[in-house]
Amino acid sequence: MGEPIRIESLDPTLRDEVATLMNGYDYSNCLTCGMCTAGCKYSDLMEDNDPRKFIRKVALGMREEAENDPFVWNCNMCERCTVECPMGVNIAALTRAFRGKTPVPPGHLQIIADDHIRTGNQMGVEQIDYDETIEWIEELMQEALKDPSYKIPLDVPNADFMFGFNAREIKHYPSELQTILNVFHAAKANYTLSSKRWDATNICLFTGKNDEFCEISRPLFEEAERLNPKEIIVTECGHAFRSTRMFARTYWKGKKFPVRHIVELYADWVKDGTLKLDKTRNTQPVTLHDPCNTVRKEGVFEPQRYVLENTVMDFRDMDPNGKYNICCGAGGGALAVAATKGQRMIKAKPKVDQLVATGAKIGCIPCHNCIDQFNDMNKHYKLGMKMMHLSPLIEIALGLAEEE
Repeated sequence: MGEPIRIESLDPTLRDEVATLMNGYDYSNCLTCGMCTAGCKYSDLMEDNDPRKFIRKVALGMREEAENDPFVWNCNMCERCTVECPMGVNIAALTRAFRGKTPVPPGHLQIIADDHIRTGNQMGVEQIDYDETIEWIEELMQEALKDPSYKIPLDVPNADFMFGFNAREIKHYPSELQTILNVFHAAKANYTLSSKRWDATNICLFTGKNDEFCEISRPLFEEAERLNPKEIIVTECGHAFRSTRMFARTYWKGKKFPVRHIVELYADWVKDGTLKLDKTRNTQPVTLHDPCNTVRKEGVFEPQRYVLENTVMDFRDMDPNGKYNICCGAGGGALAVAATKGQRMIKAKPKVDQLVATGAKIGCIPCHNCIDQFNDMNKHYKLGMKMMHLSPLIEIALGLAEEE
């Protein structure tokens, strides 16, 4: 038995304070039934990972206990609990609201936010480095395409779409960006990249600091207004996609732009024959991870499956999948909190079990955050698999790269 809860220690203003931060009272619908804890894959793996206990602390007005609860930063904000909740209470939104009350987020989270505000991207890539990387990719593509006149379209007005991507694709994985641009070239796409504001990520999706969230995402939409594309396409990054859509529907007051995930664009191109894929080029068995921000939170489930079925010979889906998928264990900004690596590997175990059950040799991971976690779990659990985004598999099926 724990210590008794004394009425005089409760703060009845906490409920209204948090409700204001959440723009609603959705957590007050809690029935205390415990289905959220049953739905959380980590409640039995980790201490302080019980959503039911946390939401009751808030509902009862246990201010000090709630604000100091390790759950606030241990939660992966994956919303698996919400899927099971009969009242649809969004505990991830509640967690985010509490995170926003933390003066300084743990790990590198605030450093990343500050770098994004200062430089326009989360990796702190300076303009000269961006320009040189784009020029280098362009030269590589000119050589590969045997077309010295090829140019990456920068600041092209009125394009079909503006492509927003992840700063990792400039700083750490330029070959990934080259792969995507290869696919765009094969599709004869009418698109543009911005020369100034191109990073669609927003780490404040995880810190809960809404003023900084807006300061980070607003310039991307201002750039879209300047270039006037028909829509914004976001790269294979769940949190970039989620945060861009969230800003568009909640905070942006300018011209409205549809925001779509790149897998939706790929699906359209496969369906209408724009991309002519030969799936016999991808012979190894492939499974697919559903990033929480893309699938459970934004409902993009079918396009990536349709593309994979037309891209590889042997597609093996995980069980469960879709909105019932299991988080990889690195969601909610956990990758940016160095102290969580051991925790991340413990939380990875349910996903590892899913991977092993499929017998696949390749994991298709259409998310930058998730693929870093999958690479770590691949090494930690000695799975001997290869982890890939969807775009490189498409590149192979187009005959632009070899399977090995």
